[in-house]
Amino acid sequence: MQDRTTGISYAEKFKKHVAQTSDMPLGLRVARASGPFIFLDDGRRVIDLISGIAVSSLGHCHPEVVHAIREQAAKYLHVMVYGEFILQPQVLLATLLAAQLPEQLQVVYFTSSGTEAVEGALKLAKKATGRKRLVSFEQSYHGDTHGALSVTGRDVYKDPFLPLLPEVSIVPFNSEEGFESIDDSTAAVIVEPIQGEGGIRVANKKWLWSLREHCTRTGALLVFDEIQSGMGRTGELFAFQRYDVIPDILCTAKAFGGGMPLGAFVSSHDKMSVLARNPALSHVTTFGGHPVSCAGAHASLQVLLRDGLPARALELEERIRQRLRHPRVVEIRGMGAMLGMVLGDSELTAAVVDHCLKEGVLLGWTLHSDSLVRIAPPLNIPMSVLDDAIDVILHALDHTN
Repeated sequence: MQDRTTGISYAEKFKKHVAQTSDMPLGLRVARASGPFIFLDDGRRVIDLISGIAVSSLGHCHPEVVHAIREQAAKYLHVMVYGEFILQPQVLLATLLAAQLPEQLQVVYFTSSGTEAVEGALKLAKKATGRKRLVSFEQSYHGDTHGALSVTGRDVYKDPFLPLLPEVSIVPFNSEEGFESIDDSTAAVIVEPIQGEGGIRVANKKWLWSLREHCTRTGALLVFDEIQSGMGRTGELFAFQRYDVIPDILCTAKAFGGGMPLGAFVSSHDKMSVLARNPALSHVTTFGGHPVSCAGAHASLQVLLRDGLPARALELEERIRQRLRHPRVVEIRGMGAMLGMVLGDSELTAAVVDHCLKEGVLLGWTLHSDSLVRIAPPLNIPMSVLDDAIDVILHALDHTN
């Protein structure tokens, strides 16, 4: 497709003017998207089994979400930096979210993204405790800003940007080895209940209980990064509800916005109040909690709850596990509709993902594992469409070298 005014293709302009994050972007030219489908400008239809990396949990352009966005956009867009004006979409969304959460998690600070939610959570933990040290886990991923990157457990992404935050300990995941690093100088321990980019690694329930107890004993705040695992993807609204472990601070984003840019960190009244004093405006944002994003997110959360989509995530998991029993599949790991298909090696994985894309099914790799295929479909994907996509995967497994 070409720009008629210049005769230069949009693909050429994409590479020339849009900053690239890899040497091999997918480069699919999107015409529109609806439900579980992405429609390309060459007429092809692709089944989206990664949901924009766990974002489009209601599929693309859900009509109720689109309606809420249009309605709010016609009223007002940005009017003032965060926290100064009473904006109905923010209030409605915060109230609905808080109603789904325990009493320890009742105050919502809206951000524009997941990495900003992590940044806010780390700052909150330091200010609320008066401590400096942070602890996180190997293979974790919490974002790409300096603070979030500092607590990410993957050196290959950190080394080019050193020095990062001081006094950060990275300890083994799913092991009590390293718990001695959590002491009375630790402000926060941040953990993903399911490591997304780390290879869909699921936290052991007893280990999380032990981690919760250790944090409580030492006074360190436990931060759950549920940016990928939240909003119904694991069978409950948030994964912590499946573990019966309540964090001190909860981070959410991705699917939270219903397709719009939105994140949040959530905590108690007492903890969150420290951001308003000594000094005031201890943490501020211009566009966090944008009213249009909050309107879309409120509509999305209403649909998610009304239609019982967290429970449907478990139905999707059962169907996927049942049908993807194949000699070349080493393991299906994960929880709900946040799954990873482990194959034997990186070459097979690349071939399967490439074959599926050519046949109209979009899969994904994680950043940290080149032998794992991410499967994270919309929670409301019709079973017939899911079965069509699985048929393509099985054909790829049978016919790729």
